[in-house]
Amino acid sequence: VQLQASGGGLVQAGGSLRLSCAASGRTFSNYGMGWFRQVPGKEREFVAAISWNGGSTRYADSVKGRFTISRDNAKNTVYLQMNSLKPEDTAVYYCAASILGIVTTIKTDFGSWGQGTQVTVSS
Repeated sequence: VQLQASGGGLVQAGGSLRLSCAASGRTFSNYGMGWFRQVPGKEREFVAAISWNGGSTRYADSVKGRFTISRDNAKNTVYLQMNSLKPEDTAVYYCAASILGIVTTIKTDFGSWGQGTQVTVSS
């Protein structure tokens, strides 16, 4: 499956952004989906994940209560709604797909990755 992330940008602290990730090439509804983020010099870290049917979700503690992952299988798209953004949320955000279909936080469970979209939160 090919993934194309979009929706990043510059926002002030306390603001909101919605990231989108459009999938093509395979049956999107078979895949569990995830969002990860990375800052220079650090490991790519888990942010959120959702199961193939949207029935299960999981979040990193750092974003719980502020971010919401969702999906629309009819549109082959997964979303990450980010509210109450903080400067420490600044990173390149990547969407990823896992053929396992379940919720997983493990990077190696994800076989397909998008190109990343920059999110910058100013203080």
